[in-house]
Amino acid sequence: QVQLVESGGGLVQPGGSLRLSCTASGSIGSINAMDWYRQAPGKERELVATMTSGGTTNYADSVKGRFTDSRDNAKNTVYLQMNSLKPEDTAVYYCNWVVSGRSYWGPGTQVTVSS
Repeated sequence: QVQLVESGGGLVQPGGSLRLSCTASGSIGSINAMDWYRQAPGKERELVATMTSGGTTNYADSVKGRFTDSRDNAKNTVYLQMNSLKPEDTAVYYCNWVVSGRSYWGPGTQVTVSS
C-alpha cells in the first residue's frame, strides 16, 4: 500500500503563487507515473500535470507555462509550483501515483484563487 498526502493549498489572490506538495509513504515499488488532478465544484476531475518515472512532464493546455511539476526522490515528494494563478484555477487538487500498476490517490488540498 502507498499513502499520499497533499499539502500547500490555501487562499491566494489572482496573479499569486502556491506550491503544492505530495508526499508518499508505505511500500513504494516501481513508480509508473506521478500526476496532479483537480476538481472544481460541479465539474469533472481533470488532469493537470503528469510526470513519468523518467521525469518527463506534460501539462494541460490551461496551465502550460504557469505550472511546473518537479520531484525530490529522496523525500518521495512531488511538487506543483503554480504561478500566475487565476480564479478558474480554484479547485481541490489531488495527486495520483501509479505504483507497480496500481493507482493511489491523496485526499486532496483546496486551492482558492480570489480577491
